[in-house]
Amino acid sequence: MALFVVLRAAFGYLFLVLMVRIVGRRPGKQLTPFEFVLVFYLGGLTLTGMVGVEASLSSAVVQIITVALCHYVLAELRFRYDWVAQLLDGSPLILLEKKQWRTKTLSKMGIQDDDVMDMARGQGIKDLSGIKTAVLESFGEITIVPEEEGEE
Repeated sequence: MALFVVLRAAFGYLFLVLMVRIVGRRPGKQLTPFEFVLVFYLGGLTLTGMVGVEASLSSAVVQIITVALCHYVLAELRFRYDWVAQLLDGSPLILLEKKQWRTKTLSKMGIQDDDVMDMARGQGIKDLSGIKTAVLESFGEITIVPEEEGEE
């Protein structure tokens, strides 16, 4: 029974990390996928341990420890192996370059040009001519590289 609890907790965590990776990134200051999964999954496990069918504190503790260990192992793998980091985190994506929108990338990521321009306005850039490059970072935030004076 205890092994089933550990396996269920590990599967749930790994499944949620995969789902967050598949669903993609959104612009703005948000939790990283790992933080997002950890916060909500641990909260759910705690709640399940308190009021669920298996309302057992020991079951909840075992599940939480299992998730913490899974998180630690994934973090270590990301740190040690670049291909694991690439698989889990992805890579930065160019949204705008040389005054040309990358419409396929915008569409695939579910971002509109207004989202990019909103970030630019937050940096004091009033229009497209003030942007050299816009990048969707692997952690979900949009970085705006301003056009240098006289560089157009």
